[in-house]
Amino acid sequence: MHAIFDTGPFAPCPSPFNLAAHVLAHAPRLADKIALAVVSPSGADRWSYAKLQAAVLGTATGLAQAGFQPGDVVLMRLGNTVDFPIAYLGAIAAGMVPVPTSSQLTAPEVASLLEGLQPAGILHDPAVPCADPAGAQLVDLPALHSMRSLPPAPYHMGAPDRLAYIVYTSGTSGRPRAVMHAHRAIWARQMMHQGWYGITEEDRLMHAGAFNWTFTLGTGLLDPWSVGATALIPAQGVPPEALPLLLKRHDATIFAAAPGVYRKVLGQAQPLPLPRLRHGLAAGEKLPETTRAAWQAATGTPVFEAYGMSEISTFISANPQAPARATMLGQPQPGRRVAIVDSNGTPVPIGSPGTIAVSRRDPGLMLGYRNAAEDTKLRFAGEWFLTGDQGHMEEDGQIAYHGRDDDMMNAGGYRVSPLEVEAALLAFPGLREAAVTDIEVKPDVRVIAAFYLADHPLDHAALQAHCETLLARYKQPRLFTNVQALPRNPNGKLSRQSLRKEFRLNK
Repeated sequence: MHAIFDTGPFAPCPSPFNLAAHVLAHAPRLADKIALAVVSPSGADRWSYAKLQAAVLGTATGLAQAGFQPGDVVLMRLGNTVDFPIAYLGAIAAGMVPVPTSSQLTAPEVASLLEGLQPAGILHDPAVPCADPAGAQLVDLPALHSMRSLPPAPYHMGAPDRLAYIVYTSGTSGRPRAVMHAHRAIWARQMMHQGWYGITEEDRLMHAGAFNWTFTLGTGLLDPWSVGATALIPAQGVPPEALPLLLKRHDATIFAAAPGVYRKVLGQAQPLPLPRLRHGLAAGEKLPETTRAAWQAATGTPVFEAYGMSEISTFISANPQAPARATMLGQPQPGRRVAIVDSNGTPVPIGSPGTIAVSRRDPGLMLGYRNAAEDTKLRFAGEWFLTGDQGHMEEDGQIAYHGRDDDMMNAGGYRVSPLEVEAALLAFPGLREAAVTDIEVKPDVRVIAAFYLADHPLDHAALQAHCETLLARYKQPRLFTNVQALPRNPNGKLSRQSLRKEFRLNK
């Protein structure tokens, strides 16, 4: 039996269609219901569905009045505030193509994106690093705020396969790749609602991430709104230690976070009484079994894990009706077709290791990489989109994760290319060669470490400061080690796996 699991076809996306219209479809019926509460120990900033929809459609009007046309690309350089989702949905409502980016990116990183993206405009909070717009129209935060009171724009309807938004993912080439998604991507996310979340209109979902993280944007905001639920987001600067109080105070029924956040919350006094909480959700990196068990013991609630990537979001998960067995990710969500394949794209036998792959017909799959047709082509083999992650499938469709088949690193839920970090390091005077990888510094905690060759040990504080000027915080190495040589395989290729092994041996 081959390792293919097909849960059956998913309902086709209606046409004409608009992603923002789908997300806010419940707003007229639930006008007075709280769609969003930005919460902190000192209070909450609440947004009703009516207020949210008015702000989104007013922003759509304002962007059109500013001269932007349907199909125009607009780069988002906004902070961890409600401004982010309002501008994002406003642009999509008007038919423009927003590009959400992390506020942690440095000006040189943004300049690199601008070079390939060539956007028509930049939505910019002056507190967030940017770069010379190079001809793009700047729309600042006061201008965005003023748009919210404008008359509502009609939704720009069209083919569900047309481009809706672009997100960036680190590529193995060392340059971030622009992942293009269609409007239909939000329709496909319905497969997660029961396949992972178990979410209904009555739920109050708290996501611990920042507004401008795509995990938060999808799981924490767009999905709750698309079913008429309430989204709870901690205000900027709220520490993980405050999350149990906020979960309890705001009657959260579902909690979503990266595994690292669960670990930080569990560092407090036990138990954690959360009477309304039904379960937690985890994604972004592999959830350690020790963390899952500790959360269950502290709260009496399970954590359901999901696996996915920027090119398709999550498509394998556990859920309240189908929990994962120990060490397993879960199984393909309803409507998905998933396989474990060999290097030629041929499904392997059940139980055999191979590459996790999803059907290229999946409605949530990306349109491709912008300006990178060859990179797009390399991700497909026959019917299958190749994730680059390894695993095996058991007879009931549950899938175990074995790790990546390349050197990509995971830093707090962000995938980071070592080549991008190494290029930044090599600009430091006196450093001759560099290699970076993620290493385990204590059980279930990984950080990025840099190993370098130089004629003499370098000032690590200066190295750190150098990285801070060129790299977003999540890409910056936390450890620096001067070595005599970098390990290479018989073909002369750098072996980052050997670096990990040497670090473990020398601890």
